[in-house]
Amino acid sequence: MKIINLILLIIYACFFFSCEGEYKSDKRPNVIVILTDDQGTLDINCFGSTDLYTPNMDKLAQTGIMFTQAYAHTVCCPTRAALLTGRAPQRTNVNSWVQNNTHAEEPGRNMFIDEITIAELLKGSGYVTGIFGKWHVGSDIDHGPLSQGFDEFYGLRNGFIDNYNHFFLHGKGHHDLWDNKTEVYERGKYFPDLITNKALNFIEKNRDTSFFMYMAFNIPHYPEESDEKFDQYYTGTPEPRKSYGEMVSTTDDRIGKVLDKLEELNLRDNTLILFMSDNGHSTEDYKIRRENHNSGLAVGTNYGANGGGGNTGKWRGAKGSFLEGGVRTPAIISYPGVVPQGESRDQIITIMDFLPTICEITGVGLPEQKLDGFSILPIISDNSAESKHKVLYFQWQDRWAVRDGNWKLLMNGWDTTGEFSDHPEKDRKMESPYLAKLDDEHPEEINYADDFLEIVERLTKLYEDWANDVFEDASRHDSNND
Repeated sequence: MKIINLILLIIYACFFFSCEGEYKSDKRPNVIVILTDDQGTLDINCFGSTDLYTPNMDKLAQTGIMFTQAYAHTVCCPTRAALLTGRAPQRTNVNSWVQNNTHAEEPGRNMFIDEITIAELLKGSGYVTGIFGKWHVGSDIDHGPLSQGFDEFYGLRNGFIDNYNHFFLHGKGHHDLWDNKTEVYERGKYFPDLITNKALNFIEKNRDTSFFMYMAFNIPHYPEESDEKFDQYYTGTPEPRKSYGEMVSTTDDRIGKVLDKLEELNLRDNTLILFMSDNGHSTEDYKIRRENHNSGLAVGTNYGANGGGGNTGKWRGAKGSFLEGGVRTPAIISYPGVVPQGESRDQIITIMDFLPTICEITGVGLPEQKLDGFSILPIISDNSAESKHKVLYFQWQDRWAVRDGNWKLLMNGWDTTGEFSDHPEKDRKMESPYLAKLDDEHPEEINYADDFLEIVERLTKLYEDWANDVFEDASRHDSNND
């Protein structure tokens, strides 16, 4: 029966194409990727955070499959590169912070322009493509979404903005709101509503064709400027959970508007939706520290995450850490009539798996470059199918981690957010090497490195082989990419 189910899924994925690759239907499935920002490991009601109000994310899970062991990355930009390309971000030139200001005098790091994105693949097969929200794989005007397969872009190019004045707030601050390649000024308008309205118009406009929409929310990422209508759900909730929960519910509400539009236009049954967060919840604290800040905000204005209100359950860590709470996030795939509904899967999947999964379901060919992700259709079909991710690798700058089974080796790691926090006394650099176990009663609390030197050596060798591969791949790109 399991084999039959897998065969049926593959047949459906291929249904729209003949052997010669010609379309057999005028309307192939729409694809929507919803990526939230800094939403923690268990921070949806149906994932166990029953103190949160998330009816729309819960509904999405009820109409699809929840993945309880889904991995993104430790911070924003490597996750987004991995999602777009299906490749380890180190292959794509994203192993450190990317260029943050489009108007920078000196060019910074950007994802290689010759990387093939899921938008390019789908656009090449006739899909209309759009991204609404956060780009964050490099702010250079010629390395943006329109150069990587998207027909439309509305949002921010860098990592975050104030939701009302649309300024990046670190340092002296700079404005970051764009409509395609044109900088636009909408001061006073709530950014989550701006991108949601653009997304709804995109769906309406393309209702009669096949479209790919990347809904890249900038929330619940700080600054925590929630929709006040959700205050009622968190009366009595202590901080920082209260302000964080209100942001999660605000995000959920805007996701609901997208789902409602699909229902209104009778598109829901023919729309594949993939949902995930880009990393664990943030514990960052920030305040405006400069007089005459470009945003107009006063010195002392708080814009951080108030120390962090996410729920990781038994897992340690948060954004900026390779501990489970930093890299393990909620994930859902929903495609009514094709993907089972109301089920969960415990196998390992990663954000890199989205591209090959979308390609298999839509019948679009894979790019001619090495992928690190795998289609998860076998896991969708069979709850006992094994994950193809036998070993997981993470790297950010000079920090790295390897997971093999229940062992995880972390090098140069941080306990919480490391360099990102405004309160370094709250951060703790971990012993290095740090060998953790995931099946302990309190996972990753004990460093076993001195007791299992052979495992440290074996995982270090796995990392070295992997690093040689991905960085050699990156070095093949010519200088025009940089």
